[in-house]
Amino acid sequence: MFQIKNKDSLGRTGILKTKNGIVKTPALMPVIHPGKQKINVKKLGAEIVITNAYIIYKNEELREKASLEGVHKLINFDGPIMTDSGSFQLSEYGDIDITNPEVIEFQELIGTDIGTSLDIPTPPNVTRNQAEKELEITIERAQESLKYRKEILLNSVVQGSTFNDLRSYCADELGKLDVELHPIGAVVPLMESYRYTDLVDVVMSSVTHLPDSRPRHLMGAGHPMIFALAVAMGCDLFDSAAYILYAEDDRFLSPSGTYKLENLQEMPCSCEICCKYTPDDLRSMEKKERKLLIAEHNLNISFAEIRIIKQAIADGNLMELVEQRCRAHPRLLEAYRHLANYVDDIEKYDPLYKKSAFFYSGPESLKRAEVYRYLNKLYKMPKKSRLLILSSSRKPYSTYLPEKLGKLYHIGTSTKSGDEDLQIMFVDIPFGLIPLELDEVYPLAQNESPVITDETACEFIKNLIEQVTEDYEEVIIEGNLNEKFDLGLYCEYEFKEELKLKLDEKDKITSVADYQFGKGAGAALFESKLDIVKSKKTGKIRHVYDDAENLIATMRASDGFFVLSKEGARRLHSRMEYPQNRVVVNQDSEPFAREGKSIFAKFVIDCDRNIRASEEVLIVNENDELLAFGKSLLNSAEILDFKVGQAIKTRKGGI
Repeated sequence: MFQIKNKDSLGRTGILKTKNGIVKTPALMPVIHPGKQKINVKKLGAEIVITNAYIIYKNEELREKASLEGVHKLINFDGPIMTDSGSFQLSEYGDIDITNPEVIEFQELIGTDIGTSLDIPTPPNVTRNQAEKELEITIERAQESLKYRKEILLNSVVQGSTFNDLRSYCADELGKLDVELHPIGAVVPLMESYRYTDLVDVVMSSVTHLPDSRPRHLMGAGHPMIFALAVAMGCDLFDSAAYILYAEDDRFLSPSGTYKLENLQEMPCSCEICCKYTPDDLRSMEKKERKLLIAEHNLNISFAEIRIIKQAIADGNLMELVEQRCRAHPRLLEAYRHLANYVDDIEKYDPLYKKSAFFYSGPESLKRAEVYRYLNKLYKMPKKSRLLILSSSRKPYSTYLPEKLGKLYHIGTSTKSGDEDLQIMFVDIPFGLIPLELDEVYPLAQNESPVITDETACEFIKNLIEQVTEDYEEVIIEGNLNEKFDLGLYCEYEFKEELKLKLDEKDKITSVADYQFGKGAGAALFESKLDIVKSKKTGKIRHVYDDAENLIATMRASDGFFVLSKEGARRLHSRMEYPQNRVVVNQDSEPFAREGKSIFAKFVIDCDRNIRASEEVLIVNENDELLAFGKSLLNSAEILDFKVGQAIKTRKGGI
């Protein structure tokens, strides 16, 4: 029913299958008012729309036509249709004359693709007692709707007002039900009042408790300036009548905000409307004609933003787009900064490597999942007793090592001298400190930042250096770093003999393996006598063989990670404890795994809970017998939750 195609942060592109066609997510669902729609939204790019079943039900003429011919003919849209149950009217007027079973049965009758139970949309700023009571009704109705559902896909709406624990509780309870989608409701008041930080809490406390295999729908989100942030938080669907409501007030939507026609000297984009008409042309028109043209612009710009977001996910630079979009409004920027409080949740879903480089675009970049993951891994890496910290040079650092060192300072003392048990690291924005051995691993080599370092980044580096010094007997620091980051060091240091900086290739491949697969992986893979083969063109390490000329692993030039061979997979499997690095498949898929065929999620019965998307994994059976190895397309939680689609792209079987 729903499959993930690409991932970045919590954002994902996917395929949602319905009886009347597929929807490529993220997707915007224009609101269609039955009996009043004048715009062909499908021609402008709509793959799915949303209309109101309660409005149809209450209008005798509309109800009769929809009952006889179906909702698709009623609103003249032959693609997937979602219908709301009347919850909006319930929130507006306090009561409606339809029951939950009646609205489910009516949605079945008119042939909607995706129906919705009659939830209670509890607004912000209510008492907890009210929120709890209405939440229980929402959950009860969601459970009840299953008795009356026959063919339609079913929405179950997450409510709970602005009480984050209630949102999480609701998501947990609804996740137990046999439904297909989960809207996050009653958020329009937050967006209308620019309470985007509260919106982040509401969405994240919901999304992190919902099943990964079901699309999430942010109800009433129709302004393109919010789409990128919402997608980065894991939302897949949006709906709104904003395109027509804003047009009625002569307002133009854009990802950077809203323009009023009365203030426009030039048209705001390059859509067909903006190229064909001038602001004066529109101002001279009748209101009715002008409204439809501005609404068409609003849809054009909204669909364009969704396409930009999809491409950003495919390229792996969604968060750079979010950082750009959130600078459109101070409250959005505040919300993005607040999202950093959920970085632990985000990191679990962020792929291990991506197609694009990491661009530092401001202090907020220091809080991104890639930085958080790297520092966690760095702290777990095996350490030497002494550390030499050098300023950044041209990348990769191992290729452009300085021939001479200038003034040095040190903290602590050691009986060792020269390069004895000496670890070399380079200062880097945004990743802090990069070990020489890891300087070609993604995204440590694939990042760009301004030459001028901002104050937040300086403070970040200072704190990191102070923190890591506690892990070493002696830390030697290049003099210019002492000044640039105000480290306050005064003990000068001088190597007793001339120090020739160099990279030990065995240390490099061992460190990369430990970083990629976990502590001890380097020893497991490369304990024997080795033959390290470099590229004749670039001089970089390409292949590692044992002394019997068996290929152990290949280092990818694009990201510096290892791809295992059969021999490498055997070595890793034999030394790393179960379930580390493993995906366990059932008996039905075991023959296919041995043949090297890809593994589908429904055949996986267990896996290492630390697996991330794009990670190299071992494929084993229930007895931990090695069957194959490959690349994970999903993280561990997604692998275990999905029942459709590929989970592992198998590289080799027959082990």
